[in-house]
Amino acid sequence: MAAPRSAALKLDWAKVTTSLGLRGQTAASLQAFKQRNENARRRVAALQEQTTTVDFAHYRSLLKNQAVVDEVERRFKEFKPATYDVQRQLKAIDAFEVEAVRNAEQAKEKVDLEIQDLQKTLKNIEEARPFEDLTVEEVAAAEPSIDEKTAKLVSKGRWTVPGYKEKFGDLSLL
Repeated sequence: MAAPRSAALKLDWAKVTTSLGLRGQTAASLQAFKQRNENARRRVAALQEQTTTVDFAHYRSLLKNQAVVDEVERRFKEFKPATYDVQRQLKAIDAFEVEAVRNAEQAKEKVDLEIQDLQKTLKNIEEARPFEDLTVEEVAAAEPSIDEKTAKLVSKGRWTVPGYKEKFGDLSLL
């Protein structure tokens, strides 16, 4: 048998899935490819282990009708197995591998960008001042909608925030 040319034999499948953090369709496609590859390799190995020689002398000693054995032996010797051009399938497999690598690279890029974003967020959280130390102006600058909502409530004559008493209790001095 020729040396395997498949990259699938050289991969550490568990490491690929975990190191890239693959999920969803990409992980499922990768797992399905791995399974098909392993099944095909097992079938090829099983077929290669089967014997292809036939002991016609054994059958001649068992059967009375020698003409049947002669006919089968003649047809066996004349038999030429069909050959198939597998280049088309190999090209499809190569294209699939290229597509899988491209998808994996895209997934890695997305994961890297998400990690960078999460690191920035974590840095902001770590460097943030405690909420108690912030001024009203700083909170309003960070979230302008607070000032807008407050101005709208005050313009309508409403001095309390809906749901405040339910959440924090009545803090009035009356």
